[in-house]
Amino acid sequence: MNELRITLIQANLIWQNPAANRDYFSSTFATLQGKTDLVILPEMFTTGFSMQPELHAESFEGETIQWLKQQASLLKAAICGSLATQIETGFVNRFTFVTPEGEVLYYDKHHLFRMSPEPEHYQAGQERKIFTYQGWRILPQVCYDLRFPVFMRNRNDYDFAIVVANWPEPRRMAWRTLLQARAIENLSYVVGVNRVGQDGSGLNYTGDSLVVNFKGELLLDQAPSTPFVETRTLSLEALNQFKTQFPAWRDANEFELK
Repeated sequence: MNELRITLIQANLIWQNPAANRDYFSSTFATLQGKTDLVILPEMFTTGFSMQPELHAESFEGETIQWLKQQASLLKAAICGSLATQIETGFVNRFTFVTPEGEVLYYDKHHLFRMSPEPEHYQAGQERKIFTYQGWRILPQVCYDLRFPVFMRNRNDYDFAIVVANWPEPRRMAWRTLLQARAIENLSYVVGVNRVGQDGSGLNYTGDSLVVNFKGELLLDQAPSTPFVETRTLSLEALNQFKTQFPAWRDANEFELK
């Protein structure tokens, strides 16, 4: 498919209350029937940025995964966002992507935010992944991953990156600037979905969820601190045409991740 309709949901997450957050998103999904191909939710969209995974994390076959499968099937669109997830060896901050057909793809956050207790409660994922959906190649990333350009480097293997986040207000300028920088340097669309409101740790979030095109231009930029549901259409033809006319990717340096 040449075009992809993506819907960003910038929400005021209810602290550590998965059932209430699922109810909120369910009611929002009901307004999107036939209007979107992919819905993007923030990081840890059922709990907020919780450092109590032993109380609130779910298994990868748990209630939220079953709910996502049901909602994606009803919506006839994919849904993605990250979840505090329990695995055999502990807990991970897992970017989860569910298709309308019930396929579940995932990426575990690699860069844990050391300026918080996250590394004490979650394990770092070790694998960079690319998802394929409706002919689009998608790089999934979670919050702090955005600060590491080598990890996000486009090896001509993705068309757009999705960064889901709980990125607080004091660093909003970095968030906005890095989203645009990653789009420009990688000749790709970059979509950042953040939350708004205040979490249980007292951190404030202004959102600043953005859709950035391959030139660094903002296709979506709303007023700060306001929940919203917004849809934009990405064009694979426009992306590939620009990469043909301006093939800077051919001169990119090779990096080896260890």
